[in-house]
Amino acid sequence: MAKVSTNISIDADVKKQAQALFADLGMDLSTAINIYLKKALAEQGIPFEVTRSVPNKVTAQAIADSENGDDVYGPFDSVEALMENLYA
Repeated sequence: MAKVSTNISIDADVKKQAQALFADLGMDLSTAINIYLKKALAEQGIPFEVTRSVPNKVTAQAIADSENGDDVYGPFDSVEALMENLYA
């Protein structure tokens, strides 16, 4: 199989860490990237889940309430009032 050269931009620190990791695994960065590409072709997609960190519904509502200045669960007039609310 003929090989071709490809230029890609990689964060310098990420590249250094990846080279060290793959060296410990007995391969160079080029071999590791080829493995990734072959796996992507075999799966016809990125071979791992790519997601955004999205808060669940309850957390998203709490964030929105906080950003809107809504009184979420306080303020409390005393520690006793806070503790009473926590154990309610």
